[in-house]
Amino acid sequence: MPNYGQDLAYIHDSGFTGYVRSPGLLRILRGNRVTGGLVVDLGCGSGRWARQLNDHGYRVFGVDQSPAMIRLARRFAPQSKFKVASLLDVELPACDAVTSIGECFNYAFDQRTGRTQLRRLFRRIFQALRPGGIFVFDVAEPRRIPARPEQHWVERADDWTILVEIDGDRKRGRLRRRIISFRKVGKLYRRTEETHHLRLYHTSDLIRDLKQCGFRARRLPGYGRFRLLPGIVAVMAIKP
Repeated sequence: MPNYGQDLAYIHDSGFTGYVRSPGLLRILRGNRVTGGLVVDLGCGSGRWARQLNDHGYRVFGVDQSPAMIRLARRFAPQSKFKVASLLDVELPACDAVTSIGECFNYAFDQRTGRTQLRRLFRRIFQALRPGGIFVFDVAEPRRIPARPEQHWVERADDWTILVEIDGDRKRGRLRRRIISFRKVGKLYRRTEETHHLRLYHTSDLIRDLKQCGFRARRLPGYGRFRLLPGIVAVMAIKP
């Protein structure tokens, strides 16, 4: 199943990492007494968040299933360590914080993805975190699915344009994104296509799962001033 190939990884990095430019995530960590140490970033993408963490004195271990994303991450955050792996079974080191930003837990790049596997992951994260450690992530809920199929263009005039088609099934909690990319390579544009399938969750269910693992957990309105799109909810969980 396609999972952010070379062109879409480049496009995602250049146009869809706005949360890194907001100090909100750093303030969440520091406001909860995580002022240094190791942060595990699950679904690290192109490493922009890892670089931000490195610049503020944190060490980072990033994981992503996209080799193209990991290549970018190693370039942008050379002080961090990265691994191409599934989030569901990567070995988690002892750490001070875990983050997963950008609906990473929703993507069905690993066919095992589902709430049962997420519960197992939450337990492993709880075990890896030190007491007082923090776990921050966001997920897409069923209301993320549009009432009717949508199609829209996103473009950066100088070197890329994408066409995104979105539809889904609210009863089954499934969303589909078909993404057609046009990226300028030399004087010409290269066309690539990926279809991403997401499993959607009710945040209240995940918070209940987190509490059963031993976390104190609650919703967040966003990452500081950075507000998430409708249908996406952020969660913060703390290991007592």
